[in-house]
Amino acid sequence: MRSQASNPGGGILLADILVLRQAIANLPQDNALKTIETVVGWLQSVQLADNPNPGRLYEAASQLEDAVAERLSRLSHDYLYTARLSRAEESRLWLLNHNYWSLLAATYERCLPSQTSGSQLAETVKATLPALCTRLIAALGAVLKWTCFHHLRADDEIWRRLGQTLQIAEQAGVASRTVKRQHAAPSSPVREYAKAMIFHAASLDGLMPPETELAVRLIEYFLNNFVFTAEAHPDNVYWVDLQEAQPPQRLALMPEAPPSTLRFYQPGEAHTRIGELLGSLEQGGKIPAAINPDSQYDNRRVLPVLRHLVAYLAPVPPQRQHDRHRVKHRVTVLNGLVNTFVVFSEGFGGRPTGLPTTSWVVDNVSRGGFGALVEGKPPAWLRIGALLALQPAGGDNWLLGIVRRYHQESSDLARIGIETIARQTLSIELEARPAAIGTPALLLENHGQPGEVKVILPPHSFDLQETLECSINGQRYRFSPIALVEYTADYELARYQLSQL
Repeated sequence: MRSQASNPGGGILLADILVLRQAIANLPQDNALKTIETVVGWLQSVQLADNPNPGRLYEAASQLEDAVAERLSRLSHDYLYTARLSRAEESRLWLLNHNYWSLLAATYERCLPSQTSGSQLAETVKATLPALCTRLIAALGAVLKWTCFHHLRADDEIWRRLGQTLQIAEQAGVASRTVKRQHAAPSSPVREYAKAMIFHAASLDGLMPPETELAVRLIEYFLNNFVFTAEAHPDNVYWVDLQEAQPPQRLALMPEAPPSTLRFYQPGEAHTRIGELLGSLEQGGKIPAAINPDSQYDNRRVLPVLRHLVAYLAPVPPQRQHDRHRVKHRVTVLNGLVNTFVVFSEGFGGRPTGLPTTSWVVDNVSRGGFGALVEGKPPAWLRIGALLALQPAGGDNWLLGIVRRYHQESSDLARIGIETIARQTLSIELEARPAAIGTPALLLENHGQPGEVKVILPPHSFDLQETLECSINGQRYRFSPIALVEYTADYELARYQLSQL
């Protein structure tokens, strides 16, 4: 057997501890991208090492994780919040972050003792096991999050890896032991696993990456109010088997004799607490500092995410309202508020001449919307929340929809889910006062309370204190604001009370 010293595959992480510390100190301080690229190279090289010493490897990997945490956070912030990133820049940042967490998790896994070791664990392993399992489960949780950011489906095998790690911690009696980490809140193996399970239950693939990141913060904030348990109970909503390569499943039927490897999740008091915060912010309350330490979020950004969590982390999560039916036909697609405004203008006549249309294949429909396949390289504008005008092949009517689901199945095939928000839409111009410059908007068919309508507006247009007016078919109407329903960088969806003047 070759010694570690003679194996060049181990790289810097298996070097002398003083050499490692010096290498970490020499990492660029002002170039986070170059730093993480270098670290990813180190983590890749250690995967080639033969039988590295687990204790030595854990010490090196944990020191490296702590040393680059701030620069990694900077890169994550660039990915989430930099406006107008090119597709190439976005892909590079995503791949670098995803590779870092994937390789860090694989490195920590090489430090795990065998599940059969039991009481024979070396004292050095016992001492580091709580932190090792906490860091490993947190790294795998980060892989799940970054996979969600890119609208990809996580490999089911990740749930077996998560479960194996938690079982090792449970068998050693350290699953609930709190671990202090640099640049991260105190945590434990079971706490990190619960976060991953709740993340899955929250169905965050229907959110944009910044909203997903905010949802993770909110889950962390309310984590103590959720229930993660090995006990079968009627209030359980999801279950998972720690030994299976299978994500958590909704609990449709309580197992009669659940095996010892089953774990359950229920919202507990968290659903009530999330609802209370939602109500407070809807009344103009302040976001708790623990959620918003850098004051980067305002109420209009937090409210839609809270509404999503209230729905999906409820004692009875949303069920599919309408049956899907398999079909196969094409649909013409236009995106964005400007194009949809033209489509639904009275003078347009349903003809897309001169507008940038594309064509997708619809493969299933329901009363609430439909699923479509996007073949080839997806357009740069395609993302969760994109506003679409859609015309089925052979028809002359246009529908208004919003992309709610987006999964990139391969480099040249994406599967998306579209909610139909209106089958009849009218382009209008809203004025703050008569003869004022109008704001282009879309008036949706009325499916709400009598006299209430929904309107699509340009971003930053809705004002709860501002009443607007509009002429429709020669008649003057007043639009009294009720609430902002949805907010994106491209448009706002708001509710108004409509009255005739």
